[in-house]
Amino acid sequence: MTISTRKEDPVSTTGTRTSPTVVDTTSPLKRFISAVGVQNISLILAIALVVAIIGLQNPLFFTVPNLRVIGTAIAIVGLLAVVQTIVIILGALDISVGSIAGLTSVTSAMIFTATSSAAIGALGAIAIGIACGLINGCIIVFGRVNPVIATLATLAAFKGVAQLISDGRAQGYTGADFFFVFLARGTFLGAPILIWVLVVVAVLAHVVLRYTTIGRNIYAVGGNNIASRLGGININRYIIGVYMITGAVAAIAGILITARTGSGQPVSGSEGLELQAITAAALGGAALKGGKGAIAGTILAVILLGVLTNGMTLLGVNTFWQNVAQGTLLVVAVVIQQLRSGERRIGIPG
Repeated sequence: MTISTRKEDPVSTTGTRTSPTVVDTTSPLKRFISAVGVQNISLILAIALVVAIIGLQNPLFFTVPNLRVIGTAIAIVGLLAVVQTIVIILGALDISVGSIAGLTSVTSAMIFTATSSAAIGALGAIAIGIACGLINGCIIVFGRVNPVIATLATLAAFKGVAQLISDGRAQGYTGADFFFVFLARGTFLGAPILIWVLVVVAVLAHVVLRYTTIGRNIYAVGGNNIASRLGGININRYIIGVYMITGAVAAIAGILITARTGSGQPVSGSEGLELQAITAAALGGAALKGGKGAIAGTILAVILLGVLTNGMTLLGVNTFWQNVAQGTLLVVAVVIQQLRSGERRIGIPG
């Protein structure tokens, strides 16, 4: 006689077979890491380390005025980094955002001077920013030009236009206007208005990317544009739309530059912002090949860059080294992405 040793599935008292209970044995620490993300935790630890080192070297770092300086400094870079993240997730890149910010800074001040209306100046600047984004998108879509080449060209073109209309000099004076002064020096709940502008834009971008069909389609296009096209997504419309949004947000950054400096700046205040935005997006986990990235990681990276730059200034480090640090961080971020992707590295036999 054979005796069966197979365990039967549990049966309830009513005769109905029930499924075995699945017990989650994942530790709370692992669940926390999974929820927050390894990339974000790494950035938080890096920020804490940099803050600790700088704070020990210079106690002025922790003063409220200096923290405000850091906050207002990262606001403009943060705006550009947020929209740069969206562009990168889409599988593209926008190197012209700094030039758009400079052009719209000049035009906002010049329109304000001509009309004596800050609202018209701001709206005019945003309209010009959208037009710049439309130009970028049309060059990429209809000219079939690589986004890097296209926006590298418009980087020079938009900067040239800003210098031509301003004769290479700061334009207008906005330091006495309530709207621009409020943007530059106003506070809400103890935080500068510039920070609140960044928070609003970042939250809107996060919600769109995470909870809407538009956001899911942006990830899909960046992840696999061929499959997205076959799935019925109008890729050209998304490319043009994202670049127009990028131009609008870059214009908001230009308006903030005008507010902070009290005049329209064709180059000063905007030059190099594109590199900082790309660096922050890459450090925050946005894959330069597209299809991956999150606004939260980008904001943490912006804070890290802001703290590092401010700390180097407080410690008297040569400003040239700040550029070296930013370039190094960008290289490190891209190398880490490549290693995580698991792809075969060029030149190394596998």
